[in-house]
Amino acid sequence: MSVSDADRLYLGFAFSVAIRQRVVAGFSEVSGLVIETEVETFREGGVNDCERQLAGPTKFPTRLVLKRGMGDLRHLWDWYLGVTQGRIERRDVTIVINDRQGNAGLKWVFREACPVKWTGPELRAASSAIAFEAIDLVHRGVS
Repeated sequence: MSVSDADRLYLGFAFSVAIRQRVVAGFSEVSGLVIETEVETFREGGVNDCERQLAGPTKFPTRLVLKRGMGDLRHLWDWYLGVTQGRIERRDVTIVINDRQGNAGLKWVFREACPVKWTGPELRAASSAIAFEAIDLVHRGVS
């Protein structure tokens, strides 16, 4: 994923977000990086000193929440607005950890993500930044 001069604005945030290989926003907080494998416990006949535990299906129990962001507000809003009107468009979303110099580091790719909640900004006349508070995404896996 290459970074254009326009995209470098978002690298000043701790986390940048790319959708379809295009950096669209920067965020100060990301939560919901949770992957959980269910454990199935059973007792084996004749074995009374322990229970057997087997790994079951893996799930993603929480939403990916991107907080305190600034970016291409129109791009993210239009995507969410489509969901509210029944046009579910799933997209791969890449979360990148940026270092203090704005260089990209570790990243996660959330497959087939879809926005499910939008939290708007607190509007302040003293600030000209186009910011938003949070966007929640559901997804179908992470790599």
